[in-house]
Amino acid sequence: MAEPLNINESISTYFHPLRKDVSGTELPEKFTFPFYYTPHTLAVEACVELQEHLETQKDWEHNFGLDKEKEGLAIGKMFGVLVVKTTDGQLGYLAAFSGKLAESNHIRGFVPTVFDMLTEGSFFRVGEEEVNKINRSIEALEIKSEYLFWKELYEKELKDSKEILQKSKDRLRDTRKERKARRKIAEAELSASDYEIFAERLKNESLRGQFMHKSLIIYWERRVGAVKKGLDKYADLLSGWKKERKEKSFSIQQELFKQYTFLSAQGEEKSLLDIFKSTVEGQPPAGAGECAAPKLLHFAYKHNLRPIAIAEFWWGAPMRSEVRLHKQYYPACRGKCEPILGHMLQGLEVDDNPMLENTAEGKQIEIIYEDDHLVVVNKPAEFLSVPGRNVSDSLQTRMEEKYPEAKNNLIVHRLDMSTSGILVMTKTAKAHQLVQKQFAERTVKKRYVALLEGTGLPPMGEINLPLRVNLENRPRQIVDDVHGKPARTVYKVMEEKEGRTLIHFFPVTGRTHQLRVHAAHQLGLGMPIVGDDLYGNIDTRLHLHAEHIKFVHPITERNISFYIPADF
Repeated sequence: MAEPLNINESISTYFHPLRKDVSGTELPEKFTFPFYYTPHTLAVEACVELQEHLETQKDWEHNFGLDKEKEGLAIGKMFGVLVVKTTDGQLGYLAAFSGKLAESNHIRGFVPTVFDMLTEGSFFRVGEEEVNKINRSIEALEIKSEYLFWKELYEKELKDSKEILQKSKDRLRDTRKERKARRKIAEAELSASDYEIFAERLKNESLRGQFMHKSLIIYWERRVGAVKKGLDKYADLLSGWKKERKEKSFSIQQELFKQYTFLSAQGEEKSLLDIFKSTVEGQPPAGAGECAAPKLLHFAYKHNLRPIAIAEFWWGAPMRSEVRLHKQYYPACRGKCEPILGHMLQGLEVDDNPMLENTAEGKQIEIIYEDDHLVVVNKPAEFLSVPGRNVSDSLQTRMEEKYPEAKNNLIVHRLDMSTSGILVMTKTAKAHQLVQKQFAERTVKKRYVALLEGTGLPPMGEINLPLRVNLENRPRQIVDDVHGKPARTVYKVMEEKEGRTLIHFFPVTGRTHQLRVHAAHQLGLGMPIVGDDLYGNIDTRLHLHAEHIKFVHPITERNISFYIPADF
């Protein structure tokens, strides 16, 4: 375990002057927009210095998964740097990690957590012990021989009663069919008076059968009920403890959310509860406030340090679910950090949010084929297929203006905003239904071309990684073997040049960001697409292009195909 930090130590413990001479480096005009950025030169230098420290320090130990010989669970971490200026004009940086590091909230040289719930005697420690005490009581009762006896007996009696009552019910059904057949024969063979006597006998048989079945139900209800009574005295105790545990855990969590308060650049202080009150969930998610960026800004504001630029990077082995590569820069997460940083950045001049910018402005849509039923276009990169949350200009809105009569039938499939290439649209309801059916049945043949960061891939292969949206960081996708939807991509390497790979992708399924994740993820190709601002590095554009498509014309039923080469 790392040495605990003395919180009374001088600010010099946390403020790190840049070792490199940066006197000739121009400061950014505005602070970094934390959800989409290219790190400023000063932030890069700070990250390099922090990474050197992580490689050489001997004060604490944490298994990041970089040393294959090291035993124990490997846990990579997000680290962040905040370049700041002191009141006397000195330039330096603060460092922080997300969550805990080396089983501690406090590591020398890193800014402390905003609220330390792990201090001895804190309400969290006291509450945690109370919850643990309840847990121990629950665990002890759940292995108690008397409880297990009644639990097993109840399960057996319940199972037996269901089987026996089902057999009785089946007998009723079979005898009912048998009586019906006998009645039919009697109607044909017996006289009216004899048939009346026979019918009365059948009726009595039916009543006896129903009476016996109801008696059986009552017998098993009483029998199972008696056993349940013996079990209930333990089950009620367990239920009460579990309810108490839930209420106590909720109470602790709410108190924690109140204690986590964050300053804005204007000096306004807000708790997590107040910050998340206006969100859709109305409650902070678990771990909110423990990320590097909020820690850094809060510390800077608290100690009159002027924020200049921020950057965050991953340190450690790649994650199993998310695309997280060693030393790669990543933006702040949206689910936990967006509401917090939205408050904290109030009063600070921040770079414009590029997600509010209409990147389609001035771009033209090239129509490469058109008839009475179809229109096939070459969509430019950074151009929405359908209207977005912040930007309405899109391929759909533009084409609706051009073909108002086809308004409800145009969109058959989509391309990611950053992806360029061929997109098929339809003009009529019939064409829409038939083309969409081909996409659903996966008979449409598509080929994408991409440029990857790195070389050395097998000449061809297949990637199978199930995907779902990252609920805490939309629109990013993650690999999830349990809840993810099947995603399959076939690829073929075309060329290697200057440390990059030109590749053809043949997606069998069409999941959101499928090619981008399959390229970047460690269990995929482990090489992000050049210019991938979500899973790799920002560049002039995402080097992914839908260059070829082949399908059956919905009306002529002839095979048609289109090819548009990429401009990279």
